[in-house]
Amino acid sequence: MSGDSARETGPRGVSRRRFIVGTGSIFGAAAVVGHSVPAHAAAAAVIQPGARVRALVIGTGYGGAVAALRLAQAGVDVHMVEMGMAWDTPGSDGKIFANTRTPDYRSYWLRTRTKQPLSNFLGFPLDKDVPRYTGILDAEEMGGIIVYQGRGVGGGSLVNGGMAVTPKRENFAAVLPSVAAAEMYDVYYPRANAGLGVGTVDPDWFETAACYQYARVGRKHAQRSGFPFVFVPDVYDWDYMEQEAAGTVPKSALDGEILYGNNHGKKSLQKTYLARAAATGRVSVSPLHKVTSVAPAAGGGYTVVIDQLDTGGNTTTTKTVTADRVFFAAGSVGTSKLLVKLKATGALPNLNSEVGKGWGENGNVMCGRANHLWDPTGAVQSSIPCSGIDNWAAGGAFAEVAPLPTGIETFASFYLSITKNPHRAQFTWNAAAGKVDLNWQTAWKQPSIDMAKTIFDKINAKEGTIYRTDLFGTYKIWGDHLTYHPLGGAVLNKATDNYGRLHGHPGLYVIDGALIPGNASVNPFVTITALAERNIETIIATDL
Repeated sequence: MSGDSARETGPRGVSRRRFIVGTGSIFGAAAVVGHSVPAHAAAAAVIQPGARVRALVIGTGYGGAVAALRLAQAGVDVHMVEMGMAWDTPGSDGKIFANTRTPDYRSYWLRTRTKQPLSNFLGFPLDKDVPRYTGILDAEEMGGIIVYQGRGVGGGSLVNGGMAVTPKRENFAAVLPSVAAAEMYDVYYPRANAGLGVGTVDPDWFETAACYQYARVGRKHAQRSGFPFVFVPDVYDWDYMEQEAAGTVPKSALDGEILYGNNHGKKSLQKTYLARAAATGRVSVSPLHKVTSVAPAAGGGYTVVIDQLDTGGNTTTTKTVTADRVFFAAGSVGTSKLLVKLKATGALPNLNSEVGKGWGENGNVMCGRANHLWDPTGAVQSSIPCSGIDNWAAGGAFAEVAPLPTGIETFASFYLSITKNPHRAQFTWNAAAGKVDLNWQTAWKQPSIDMAKTIFDKINAKEGTIYRTDLFGTYKIWGDHLTYHPLGGAVLNKATDNYGRLHGHPGLYVIDGALIPGNASVNPFVTITALAERNIETIIATDL
């Protein structure tokens, strides 16, 4: 999965993982920033009522960050609107982000009780009451599925595991059938990988690092059952992780930080694309601002209505601004829901019937295996995964060898599988309830379970082990109730043209994961970034 050749290592100072992050695009070393870059994305310049902006970007995730940077570099002033917080101020514990093991008010978006992906452990429920707050992780329940999304400046990059995977070229035609593979693999994937600061774990260090004992056990079991084990690139600062292990810097990945943000080593968008966008002096960001309407303005451009929120999620001010061009980058769910609402309520009546269609969950399904006592997985586990099991061609599944950073020895192997699930859902406007619905059904996860079983049934049979049944409820094997990877809803070359221009309303663009029809075959954010790089380059050249 793009990481299987990452074992090639030269001298210690120029290992391939360090080489990856500095090459592959015309932007060179300037594209890469490490953990020392300030975390703020742009100066606080909250948008004012009545303002007129050349380009308004709704959302600050991967697609939005790419659009803002490239527009700014082309001389266009950009304002970004982000529903979540800036995440640039430490809490009372001195840390910006909460620890995965001890969720608090910072952890969840406007919930009064946590909704953890692993709801149970050793027979005990894990969720607990928390104060309602505009926290970093949204567990949005809709249509028979929980969709986990990042809330804050940096979007999903704040809360994901950072697995930066380029799909195998032979799988690409099924991911984005209207896009030429040659341009993506020759130009835009390398550009995205460089801009994101992608690298791979040093394989020599991996062999001895206590924090990756769980991954080495996963490798042993995969290989004994005949499955390819691959190293997977990530956007973590691997040098920083080695220093964590040596005890010379504050621990982050080795302190279990992942689900609710990472305080030190992860190269989120705040430290890469958004930092570079801010450095242009042409990009400003309004956190805690939620777009509720976009409609054609009488004098040209678009009238945009925005609610300013407090940390309790209450609207404190409603603002109306005008934008010459609007880029929808609120994530697959956010963009799709907003467009469906705007079409149905008549704000954007010319959007076509493809808006809201083609949504999928990237075939996500999780499971755990109970190992024998002679296969401990380690009390200290890096929260940043670095490897996977590839059975895509034969069984339709790729399984991330995932951490279970509980801080104690569990003798458990844990996995997040990405599968070739064929089911697609649709967003529709529910006029009676005044909201957007999604018709995903939990039963549609069965193909994902069947595909994941092509790996884990075989491993269990070979190793004489069993599935864990205590992680997702009582006597429940499969985590089939969630996704981390929402995709689709405004599919490229259907709801939009082949570069993300929305049909029927010139000057409106989709530039995020809503463009990808439901499945990326791997963790999707590199593909979202690369596609955004491709699309914005053409939009700037032809529309501006």
